Amino acid sequence: MIGVIATLKIKDGESEAFETGFNAMAAQVRANEPGNVAYLLTKSRTEPNTYKVLEIYKDQAALEAHGQYEHFKAGGKVFGSTLAGRPEVELLDGIV
Repeated sequence: MIGVIATLKIKDGESEAFETGFNAMAAQVRANEPGNVAYLLTKSRTEPNTYKVLEIYKDQAALEAHGQYEHFKAGGKVFGSTLAGRPEVELLDGIV
């Protein structure tokens, strides 16, 4: 298993547009990526414009495939303008 924590900071006043666009893409990830185990958008309690995406993939191939799916590429175009900068991505190795 491979875990990913992606930190996304958004522009002031863009939370509704970001959440709507991201959640539409996330639904496609969960429905169409057999190697994806979990894909969850969370929002910081202490930093209002900071979101974290918690992701789990079966293996490296599934993680690499994630970025190649058309729904992922299209989703980024939909909510990309709401971001205040590039996402910070941390990769994690599953222990179990």
